[in-house]
Amino acid sequence: MNGQEFGAEEIPIEENEGVGEEEVRFNDKRRFNEKGERVKVEVKDHSEDSEKDDPKETKSPEVIKLESALREMFIRCDAAESKLVEVQKRFEEERAKLEAETAEMRERMKKSLEQRAEQGRFDFLSTLLPVLDNLNLAIEASEKDSSFDHLLVGVKGTARSFTSALVSVGVEPVASVGELFNPELHEAVDMVSTDPENDGKILAEYSGGYTYKGRLLRPARVQVGTAAGTAVPGE
Repeated sequence: MNGQEFGAEEIPIEENEGVGEEEVRFNDKRRFNEKGERVKVEVKDHSEDSEKDDPKETKSPEVIKLESALREMFIRCDAAESKLVEVQKRFEEERAKLEAETAEMRERMKKSLEQRAEQGRFDFLSTLLPVLDNLNLAIEASEKDSSFDHLLVGVKGTARSFTSALVSVGVEPVASVGELFNPELHEAVDMVSTDPENDGKILAEYSGGYTYKGRLLRPARVQVGTAAGTAVPGE
């Protein structure tokens, strides 16, 4: 025998003379089979398992602090996410409410504008009815008396009533004869020579001009006087 063994103290046989075979078997950590042959048995080292199974695993203060901060961060993230979901829900509700209110307000404004425009047309037509009445009276008067004077009086009365109707809705006639030519209000149809005092002034009106609440509806078509050697108005 060489005296080699696993996990047992080496026992040289030659130095243990007088020791019985049973004692050698008892002291030797190796086993014997039925034939008396030794069987090698591996002795397992449990030092690593004991370290792994040690429940008392120590952590540094830095690791403990980081784990605590991480848990707190997860809690805050969950709370923030819940709050964000609630805010998003409220936002969607308020947006839907605002859209409904806006649509309702737009519809009310549309109806109000339509009613105002309709009322404006109604009022304008109402102002034209007296014009029609005066025109009918002029026709009746001319049928009873065919003289030119009576017809002229009826036509002038009709024109005055029509002008009043236009003024009542904001239409104003453009001043022309005797006024200085204004290209923003007047349209020069022709020009005639005149003395220096009437240079650039309107001498005659071919058709009247009108404005509606400050806006030009139609320029007055006029005749403009010009003195010899002066520039033509509007050029």
